Amino acid sequence: MRVQAVLFDLDGTLIDTLTDIADAMNGALREFSLPEWDREEYRYLVGDGARKLAERAVRNRAELADPVRQAYQRRYEAGCMNASRPYPGMEETLLALAEQGLRLCVFSNKPDADTRRIIRRYFPKTAFDAVRGQIEGIPVKPDPTGALTIAASLGIAPEHFLYLGDTAVDMTCARRAGMTPVGALWGFRTEKELRESGAAVVLKEPGELTGWKDWDQRAFR
Repeated sequence: MRVQAVLFDLDGTLIDTLTDIADAMNGALREFSLPEWDREEYRYLVGDGARKLAERAVRNRAELADPVRQAYQRRYEAGCMNASRPYPGMEETLLALAEQGLRLCVFSNKPDADTRRIIRRYFPKTAFDAVRGQIEGIPVKPDPTGALTIAASLGIAPEHFLYLGDTAVDMTCARRAGMTPVGALWGFRTEKELRESGAAVVLKEPGELTGWKDWDQRAFR
């Protein structure tokens, strides 16, 4: 299998966004006098889009999920770049992959406008070929529709993509899209989750991605 492109998840893969997400959601919960969550607990609340995050965050107060989501979105749009930072070595890895001739794309369950704004802010030197977030009316990951749309827009068959992500949602989406799932251990979830959800390769740091040519061919089955 000839690798031609890499599709990246955003939160927990390219950028550590956990603190800004936690601060925005906890602020929204306070508006409705609801209990907050610890920062580390958000590792398991995020990953399926803002709607699902709000449903989980309100616990048994389902009737407040939508207003909390709206309050969260307002707060996150205002503070999404307060504490978020690219993971160490990520910018260098992206530049190295581009030099290797690979096409680079981003696919997130974060709203599309936020996804694009964050990518512009943190990776100004990287010419991504496609950046896509959650768009109303299109199912979120692990549904493969968005990933397949990106592949089609580049004219590259899904089997020629590596898909780097940090959750079971990403690994499942990659498999459903026919891409090679690659797990990021520096992100929000565990190696156990990544492997059990189908990761063909698990990486400890971003720079390992540039060695994809040396991976065992079983990773590309």
